Amino acid sequence: MAASTGQGGSGIDTCLQNYKLRKTLGIGTFSQVKLAEHVLTGHNVAIKILNSHRIRNVGIEERVRRGINILRLLMHPHIIQLYDVVETPTDIYIFMEYAKSGQLFDYIVEKGRLQEDEARNFFQQIISGVEYCHRNMVVHRDLKPENLLLDSNHNVKIAGFGLSNIMRHGQLFKTSCGSANYAAPEVISGKLYAGPEVDVWSCGVILYALLCGTLPFNDENLPNLFKKIKGGIYALPSHLSPGARDLIQRTLEVDPTKRITIPGICQHPWFQAGLPRL
Repeated sequence: MAASTGQGGSGIDTCLQNYKLRKTLGIGTFSQVKLAEHVLTGHNVAIKILNSHRIRNVGIEERVRRGINILRLLMHPHIIQLYDVVETPTDIYIFMEYAKSGQLFDYIVEKGRLQEDEARNFFQQIISGVEYCHRNMVVHRDLKPENLLLDSNHNVKIAGFGLSNIMRHGQLFKTSCGSANYAAPEVISGKLYAGPEVDVWSCGVILYALLCGTLPFNDENLPNLFKKIKGGIYALPSHLSPGARDLIQRTLEVDPTKRITIPGICQHPWFQAGLPRL
């Protein structure tokens, strides 16, 4: 369901005439997200509304536009779909797929730790989407349960591409970005990194959260948190199966050169169990 592209106020006015605005799904520092229903088809979309002046004033306009352009490149069952973008002199309207069941973060908070079969199903979908990103030279750099949305069938939709970037052969990144609890040791240490390995670390933290209901690295004191991450200091609960323990340990390997890769995760016996066959 694509909205009509247009510039200026008349473009968005024409566009929004086709939709009934329902409720506010979320409010951020620079944006709000509204649920809207297409008048003719009844199809629901999420409309993210960004104030152009505010994002320009805080210097994130380039980041926002890069995230939008990257989403335009991606089409995958486990990545949130971008339908259209309409700009006015004051706002940017981003029309996206509506994920009815909200954030994976809220699901984990509500249910606590998940059974391994359910956690594995979520993790397989996450890795499928991340593998697709990397294959298309996109590194996400902000993977966390708050950026993993669930549709009406509880299928994962990766979102939050504001910190993502395009990987180029031979080029390394140094930008320290993402949420500290999910950031790889090399990122918080300010070291150079290629890209995929930092997404793998974040996936390992997400897997731990799915299976344990808590984070492996957590401390209100930021220096203490960084010390734990850099040292790979965390506890593995006794309820974890040997396979799950092994995969967590391989993803949360402090040395990025020894850390398991996405292809390695896909071949891991714990990951392979119950994997849908194409």
